[in-house]
Amino acid sequence: MTNNLTIPEKLLPEDGRFGSGPSKIRHDQMTELSGEWKTLLGTSHRQAPVKHIVSSIKDGLSELFNLPDGYEIALGNGGSTAFWDMACACLINRKAAFGVYGSFTKKFADCAANAPFLEEPVIYESPVGTYTLPKPTEGVDAYCWAHNETSTGVNAPVRRIEGLQTAPEGLPESALTIVDGTSAAGAIEIDISQTDVYYFSPQKAFGSEGGIWFAMLSPAAIERASQIEEAAKLDGATRWVPSFLSLTKALNNSRKDQTLNTPSIGNFILMNNQIQWLNDNGGLAWSTARCSKSASLVYDWAERVPYVQPFVKDAESRSHSVATIDVDDMINVDQIIGILRQNGIVDVSGYRGLHRNQLRIGVFPSVEPRDVEALLNCVDYVVAHM
Repeated sequence: MTNNLTIPEKLLPEDGRFGSGPSKIRHDQMTELSGEWKTLLGTSHRQAPVKHIVSSIKDGLSELFNLPDGYEIALGNGGSTAFWDMACACLINRKAAFGVYGSFTKKFADCAANAPFLEEPVIYESPVGTYTLPKPTEGVDAYCWAHNETSTGVNAPVRRIEGLQTAPEGLPESALTIVDGTSAAGAIEIDISQTDVYYFSPQKAFGSEGGIWFAMLSPAAIERASQIEEAAKLDGATRWVPSFLSLTKALNNSRKDQTLNTPSIGNFILMNNQIQWLNDNGGLAWSTARCSKSASLVYDWAERVPYVQPFVKDAESRSHSVATIDVDDMINVDQIIGILRQNGIVDVSGYRGLHRNQLRIGVFPSVEPRDVEALLNCVDYVVAHM
């Protein structure tokens, strides 16, 4: 079969971006970004115009997630990858338990395992395509997992781990609940009160660029970070908290509507526009319904068409932001992906670390459901002509 197959124009989606992150950036976001090239871009991030954007983002997130009383929003550079190291430095006191069920949940657990001042983490692991939450564990002061495992398209529940709520010696609070929301935030329902830390980077549902993190912090998480960082300053302390990984410094700057070091102002503009768009259309309820509609189109198709099937077998565990679909081994999915790309449909490859004959389709709120339907028709067309 030739890779030069042309898909009829009438079948093509209006926008062919279906990435699982970076994801589609809407036209209106780019219009606003281009309109601010002279007033905001290339100006100080510590002056009022840019700080106003940061304040608007924080207010918008508070509205979108119905932020509980006492919780605060912090932000900083480095993306969720940097936040893993920050959590090890400032939120895990001695030992954490992790739910591991894919590449990104494993990477956070590995960070804790490699931190020389932390005890060996407790790992609760399940096969890819499933999830497991950490269980109540003696001596653990932080429970960590991902709301949505981007590598596998598995959605896990977010709820506090019950049992063993006695605080480890010297800590004023019980164990913290720390949840990675990177590919779930803004696309999947969440009760923030069930977490102490819910963090994400904005290149998924928020249609922005990576390189920055946001975290919603409970009073217990804020107190934990303050206590750990103060202890790290004492003579004989074995823990080192560099400024870049200091959650208290990040929070103190966030309270001033700025970041510790220079951020991408363009990213703030993109994200602020997206948050306003989400809230103006009905907030998280609207966004999650839109993503669910798109995800249902994909999963219904995968259960109906003979050459594909959902990778995640448990329907309740299937992500409504990143849909993973196995393709029959008799069909070369790389050929499908190559033809789609030549026709302007991009970033539907499975996660590289899984090594599966798979499609992975981002159905974040910026993606039009009608474009998802068009994508599926295009896949059918390509396979029919192989």
